[in-house]
Amino acid sequence: MAPPADYYKVLEVESKATPQQVRDAYKKAALKHHPDRVPSDSPERPARTKRFQQINDAYYTLSDATRRREYDAARTYNSFTGSTATPDSDFDEEVPPNTGGGGGFASNFPWSAFGFGSAPAGNTEESHNKFSDEQFGGIFEEMLKEEGMADQDAHPTGKFWSIVGGLSGGAMGFIVANFPGMVAGAVAGNRLGAVRDTKGKSVYSVFQEMPQADKARLLSGLAAKVFANVVSG
Repeated sequence: MAPPADYYKVLEVESKATPQQVRDAYKKAALKHHPDRVPSDSPERPARTKRFQQINDAYYTLSDATRRREYDAARTYNSFTGSTATPDSDFDEEVPPNTGGGGGFASNFPWSAFGFGSAPAGNTEESHNKFSDEQFGGIFEEMLKEEGMADQDAHPTGKFWSIVGGLSGGAMGFIVANFPGMVAGAVAGNRLGAVRDTKGKSVYSVFQEMPQADKARLLSGLAAKVFANVVSG
């Protein structure tokens, strides 16, 4: 089995990066390359989806001490360089197997045994998308909590709605309590016909149901904050 891409290169971190640096790098990479940053019919969408999946595979592996230790051992056997990536690196490029000496263990390393690569995302496009969405969802909710756009239970706050469509939390509460969805749908350009149904949902569930333009707007705004606040190591 061919080795996966260099996960340190995917996240643009050094091989000695701390867990927090890995987490911060994931936030930046996931927001930068998220498929919803572009329209649904954009020709960039397939490439973004593939890169987003790879970013999630990398974070899954490097965010856990045991998986990371096993990956580092496998990476050493396969002669990875350990250098960081540049922003324009081809993340899909696989590092060639060790050409020094015979084939042996290194060139036939059972990568699937460590739980990275095809696992836990599975072997289908649908399973990869599901895994990526679930993993990103938790980090997304964490970032929105930090920005005051989600409460401690990960429910949307008034600030969340105001950023998405110019609607205050007070007005949203009034609509949820008193107006049928078809009336709410006319307010502030939000798809507020669905607001009554979003009560009690997590902020990520609400995000997934938004119109594409609102998704892109929210991701772009969040990315600008993350890029400004996170200092790479």
